Amino acid sequence: MKYFQRIVAVGLLTAGFATCGRAAEVCTTQSQMKPGERDTLAAAATTLAKAIQADDQSTLKAKTIPEYQKDFSGVASVVNATAPMVRNAQLQVEQVYLLDASTLAKSANGANPDASFFCTLNQSQATAEFSIPQLPPGRYAFAMVRMEEAAPWRLSFLMRQEGGQWALAGLYPKALTAAGHDGVWYWKQARAFAAEKEQWNSWLYMQQAQALLLPANFVSSTHLDKLQSELTADAPPAVASGLSTEAPLVVKGLDGAEYRFTAVTVDDSLGKEKVDLSAHLKVDALGDPAVARKRNTDAMEALVAAHPEFKQAFHGVWIFAEAPGVSPYATELAMSEIH
Repeated sequence: MKYFQRIVAVGLLTAGFATCGRAAEVCTTQSQMKPGERDTLAAAATTLAKAIQADDQSTLKAKTIPEYQKDFSGVASVVNATAPMVRNAQLQVEQVYLLDASTLAKSANGANPDASFFCTLNQSQATAEFSIPQLPPGRYAFAMVRMEEAAPWRLSFLMRQEGGQWALAGLYPKALTAAGHDGVWYWKQARAFAAEKEQWNSWLYMQQAQALLLPANFVSSTHLDKLQSELTADAPPAVASGLSTEAPLVVKGLDGAEYRFTAVTVDDSLGKEKVDLSAHLKVDALGDPAVARKRNTDAMEALVAAHPEFKQAFHGVWIFAEAPGVSPYATELAMSEIH
């Protein structure tokens, strides 16, 4: 299993959906930039992308902001995993944004503030928003570089101006397809499932659409907000409030055993003709491998029996049994092997 594909993004700055209540930071879209500004940003992003293609750790580290050069190991591991996926790809800089946070002031205790950038796209009602918690003051840019080949990827970069040069402040690699289809396809399929009253399939395919279309976790837009609204609306009642260890999805097997799932998502690590269903199973202890595998298989059977619509939408099922203090025990079976 290609575990690195589970790493959606590595942010050198803490990233999330937090929204800052003020709008003092300034966003400049590429259509609003001064002559040469976009070319400068595109060239900086292209240099970073080529270094990743070549797995050139020394060049990339030299072009990283100083505070993150000290511990480069996390970035290095993601670059090692990403490089083979984009090595021969053709580069295209899709979008660049200037994000000016130079007037940000630290809080009384010295903590970096949250920053929000609101960008109007092409003098329309469409917007993009960047909400970055704990951002050090400075002049930033966000660039998206499409890596075009058989299985396209996008490398998104947060950059900060250092001594007149643009340096890496965040790296967000992402595959743009899953099982050969892009995010818009999964969005359309999710709507088709919803029309057929297949709520679970709709919700899970909407998750896959969001994973493929979202450049980084701190980025939103008018388009992505609509997707998020549909994802929330399509959530089955059993998971509408979210899943967690404290609030799992409980499914009963034919023998009356209860299986408690703390997460249900989509997985494309096997690269099959369809994506897989992935479920995390809460257990008290794993037991020996034979016991753990049988429990995982029984949990698969119970989950598919409870929601038979999964059979047409997914190649198979991954179950990750998770017990305190030990690594998860994973089992995968194709739908044809699940009885």
